[in-house]
Amino acid sequence: MHERHHRNDHHHSRRFARSDHDQHEGEGRRGGHHREGRSPFGRGGHSRRRMFDQGDLRFVILKLIAEKPRYGYEIIKAIEDGVSGAYSPSPGVIYPTLTLLEELGYATVAESGGKKLHTITPEGESVLEANRPAVDAIFQRMEAAGAAGADGRSPQILRAIENFKMALRLRLSRGPLTEGQIQAVVNALDDAARNVERA
Repeated sequence: MHERHHRNDHHHSRRFARSDHDQHEGEGRRGGHHREGRSPFGRGGHSRRRMFDQGDLRFVILKLIAEKPRYGYEIIKAIEDGVSGAYSPSPGVIYPTLTLLEELGYATVAESGGKKLHTITPEGESVLEANRPAVDAIFQRMEAAGAAGADGRSPQILRAIENFKMALRLRLSRGPLTEGQIQAVVNALDDAARNVERA
């Protein structure tokens, strides 16, 4: 029985490692040189621009949903707040990770109103506790990264900027603006700039 359990854990670790490489492949391209990094879920490439080593994000999410059940967007916000706005994981990374945790039996999902609430399982809690030193180290690095990379920038301001960009992209995707609409947007931007200067 012990041997079978050991094989299952090894199989899960390999699946975590493969998934992590796929999800961060784009980040790796943007980074500079690669080096080998250690992770409780295996070894893999590490970019100097990458926030998490291979497998780290699984531990981060497990810890967050161990604190309380969370929706996907709440996990994204919690990670962003944890690094003081210096990094924000994309939904394309978070949601596949949540699916993987569910498949491995480390999390359960309850759907309500089209939203999925993620809760840690006893198996997930066991994995989290067995790797407590590594998990603590990850969150310490996140805090340090936030302190080093924030440069005085407010996470609330960064979110507001991204919200504006998204609103503008969504509006433009609906079709061309009229002259009146263009002027309204320009006026709003000019007013915002003046208010920021006076703040």
